[in-house]
Amino acid sequence: MKKILIVDDEIMMQKIASKILSTKYEVVCTSSGEEAIELFETEKPDMVLSDLQMPGMDGYELHRILQEKTSGAVPIMFMTADESDESESHGFEIGAADYIRKPLKADILMRRVENILDNLDKMQDLKQAADIDPMTGLLNKAAATRELEEICKTAGGVLLMVDLDSFKLVNDIHGHAMGDKILIALSKLLKKITIDGDLIGRIGGDEFIAFCHNVKSEHAIANKTKFLNENILSVAKKLMGENFNIPLGVSIGAVFVPIEGTDFNELFKKADKALYKVKQNGKHGYNIYSEEKAPAPENFSDITQILGERNINGAYFLDFEIFKFIYRFEIRMATAYKKEFQLLTLNVDTDKESVIEEIVELLKYNLRITDCFTLKGKNQFLILLPETKLTEANFMKIKLSAKIATSKNLSQYKITLDLKSL
Repeated sequence: MKKILIVDDEIMMQKIASKILSTKYEVVCTSSGEEAIELFETEKPDMVLSDLQMPGMDGYELHRILQEKTSGAVPIMFMTADESDESESHGFEIGAADYIRKPLKADILMRRVENILDNLDKMQDLKQAADIDPMTGLLNKAAATRELEEICKTAGGVLLMVDLDSFKLVNDIHGHAMGDKILIALSKLLKKITIDGDLIGRIGGDEFIAFCHNVKSEHAIANKTKFLNENILSVAKKLMGENFNIPLGVSIGAVFVPIEGTDFNELFKKADKALYKVKQNGKHGYNIYSEEKAPAPENFSDITQILGERNINGAYFLDFEIFKFIYRFEIRMATAYKKEFQLLTLNVDTDKESVIEEIVELLKYNLRITDCFTLKGKNQFLILLPETKLTEANFMKIKLSAKIATSKNLSQYKITLDLKSL
């Protein structure tokens, strides 16, 4: 039930207004502007119905003070016995929602109050719609940022940046409709690791942000990360089958508040730095920001161990963006050192998941470990053969074509393998 604060120094007028409005609304009454300010903070009414001329503090002054305390979001209607148009005009100039003259008429008062509150509801609905990400039902970037700027000033807890690892591959291989289902699933999982009063927002395509109140331990963050990684993969397998083999998971950058500050923009940068470290060290984990200290000197063997590949297992299957950098590097090598390389394209007349996965496995284990390939779009593979002459590339083309022709799973599809002249 909506609540209305009635302010009038005449007790009889309070009773009249209260009797009219109490049939539909909860009513709180007071006789002065000073008391109204106190009641407004404790009762939190939806609107104020105030006499204009009162001893001590008049309605104009009351409205001004309430606007300052609540950033101007105070629907107020003035009551007055003054017949002049001047006071009415001034009331609207300072932002009054409506103006009604005494003596009060029950039907007119009720209708005007209903109009104010109906408009308030519509504005609230519009504001909410503008703040919500339509796909996930979470706050969008603008709304989440606005809320977090205030939360971080006073609250204690942890700010989390959550990134969905390998999500682009889901879109590329299984389509954007399936990608949307994964994003919705992750948003539901994020709600499960938070409590009432916490905040969750979607700030990018596959990026989310959350503030968890009163979380102060690394153990809690570790548990949340484990829960998200286990369950998002479980959901993906239910949606796309047990053979789903994309390394889907989440990486989380965390920063404790107020230990690392209270300014949201600075905290966001720190959480982003923590997230970057996770991304650089295998993904599917978390990192908690702390002030960086000068790193201890590393010897050459330490550096090579960090840079080195631990498990060499077939040709590289790369994300398209990474593949572009490798291709550009080969162009530079060819220009500077006259190194030859070749590019093969493999086109499939279907984007059926099982067929694409079969081709990925075929390429991975029939190409050299120095070769790399990527999936461009839904059904075109690009294959890069470094330090390869044209005759060697033709031999590789024939070898792969034979493998495709003899495969029980692939022979029924039209698959073309072409060698691009570079």
